[in-house]
Amino acid sequence: MSLLVVKEGLLTTVQDLGRFGYRPFGVNPSGVMDRTAARLLNVLSGNEENAAVLEMHFPPGEFIFENDIDFAIGGADLSAELSSETVTQWAYTHAQKGDILRFARKQMGHRAYLAVSGGFQVAEWLASSSTSLVTATGGFCGRRLVKGDRIPINPAAAGSLNSSRIGNSLVPLYSDSPTLRVTRGPEFDMLTGVSEHQLFTKQFAISPQSDRMGFRLNGPRLYRLSDVEILSSGTTFGTIQLLPDGQMIVLMADHQTTGGYPRIATIASVDLPLIAQLGPGNKVSFDVIETEQAERLVVDLEKSIAFLRTGLRVRRGRL
Repeated sequence: MSLLVVKEGLLTTVQDLGRFGYRPFGVNPSGVMDRTAARLLNVLSGNEENAAVLEMHFPPGEFIFENDIDFAIGGADLSAELSSETVTQWAYTHAQKGDILRFARKQMGHRAYLAVSGGFQVAEWLASSSTSLVTATGGFCGRRLVKGDRIPINPAAAGSLNSSRIGNSLVPLYSDSPTLRVTRGPEFDMLTGVSEHQLFTKQFAISPQSDRMGFRLNGPRLYRLSDVEILSSGTTFGTIQLLPDGQMIVLMADHQTTGGYPRIATIASVDLPLIAQLGPGNKVSFDVIETEQAERLVVDLEKSIAFLRTGLRVRRGRL
C-alpha cells in the first residue's frame, strides 16, 4: 500500500509528534507544528496518536492513492478534493485505488495534515518518524516530498467507521488573529512596566522571516530594565524570546534546545495549534494566565481526546 506524489507542494514532510529525550545532546524534538490536529486525525483513523502523518503547506501538491485506503484531513482548510469530490475536514473518508487527492484553495490556516489508516511506513531515527530538515534525518529520506516519491502505508488495523467525524468542540478554534494564552517566562521581570503593558494590550504581526524554527513578530518595541547578559538556558516549543532589537520570536517545532535571549513568556500548550496555523501578515495578541490554569487546560484537553479515543474503539469493537 502506498501514496504517490504526482505534484510536489511548497513544503510537504512526514512528521509525528516529535523526537523526545535527546535535548541533552542538542537534538530538538521537531515533529508536527499542530500537534492537536495530528493527534485527532490519528485517533479518528484508528492509529496510535504518534503515527506518522503528512504535514502540508499551501500549495500542498497532488497525490494518488495506489490502493483502497481510509484517511482523514484536518488542520488548515485547503479545500481538499478527492477525484473532484469535496472532502470533509476532520472526517473519516474512503479512497479507492487511483483516486487523486488535490487541494483547490486556502480557506483558513497554513498547515494541513493527512492521516491514513495504518500510518505511513517510514524509517525511524531516534525513535521518531519526524523529518528534521536542518539535519536531513528522519521522515522520508530526511527531506521534503517531491514528485515521484512513493510513501509506503502500513496495513490498517481499524475497521471502517463510514462517515464518522470529529465534533466541533474538539477542533481548535483557528483564527487569522488569535489571542494566545501565555504564562510568564523565567525572565519576564526583565521587562519594563510599559513593555509589560504593551505585551498584553498590543497586536503583533507574523514576519515573513518565519519558519518551522521560529516565528518572528513585528510590533511595538519592548524594552528591558537592564542589558545584563544572561546564560543560555533551555527552551521549548512556544517559548517567547525578546531579541536585542526589542522584537520577539516565538520558538516553533524545529526550535533550538537552548537560547541566550530572555524568555519572557511561554504559550500555553493548548494554544500552540492556533499559532501553528498562522503565516506572514497574520496577527496575534497575548493574554497572561497562571501556570495552574495552563495545566488545567491541558488536563481538560486530554480528557476530551481520551473520551474520543474510547468512543471510537467501542465503535470499532476493539474494547
